[in-house]
Amino acid sequence: MQATAYTYDPVSRSGQVLLDDGTPVPFDAAAFDAGGLRLLRPGQRVRIETAPGTEGAGGTPRITLVTLQTF
Repeated sequence: MQATAYTYDPVSRSGQVLLDDGTPVPFDAAAFDAGGLRLLRPGQRVRIETAPGTEGAGGTPRITLVTLQTF
């Protein structure tokens, strides 16, 4: 699934992405580390993977991987 980086905190290595419908979805350090990235800037297109059946508060999916979207 694709999204756009919205926020990123380099200290905690966590942040949020925006789905294409504008829904913000948080990610944690484990998801960031799984993607092998060193830095993420707001506005970058990213690819995310979610764990099935692991919706968090409000029915938002739990992100398990964040990496850059390449074409």
